[in-house]
Amino acid sequence: MWAWLIDVLLVGILWASIITISSHDVLSPGGLGIFSSLLFVYWTVLEGYRGQSLGKMFMNIVVTGPVGETIGFQDSAIESFGKAFLLPLDCLVGWIAFRGSGQRAFNRFSNTIVTKPNDLESCQCQL
Repeated sequence: MWAWLIDVLLVGILWASIITISSHDVLSPGGLGIFSSLLFVYWTVLEGYRGQSLGKMFMNIVVTGPVGETIGFQDSAIESFGKAFLLPLDCLVGWIAFRGSGQRAFNRFSNTIVTKPNDLESCQCQL
């Protein structure tokens, strides 16, 4: 959650700068959709390329496959879609349907996990 909040704040600062320059309404429905799209692209690119967004780097966590392998852009896009556009539903479905796994629904759909890098050697991840 903290990594997500850090990322939202960082992208929010960028978005507020763009809005200030272009003189648009930040809270308009179109503005929120564009902000969510920026978050989606941000997470897809960084997590697909490095396995970490800036928030995850700060918190020392990483997105991997179930046995610690790197993920690609397709898995990253699926995983990012839930947290950028459907976070409450993503968390609720994950909490109810995958009880005890600690995964959001879109992590399960993308076959990814979030873990600490040094926990990968001892990871006994089961999907």
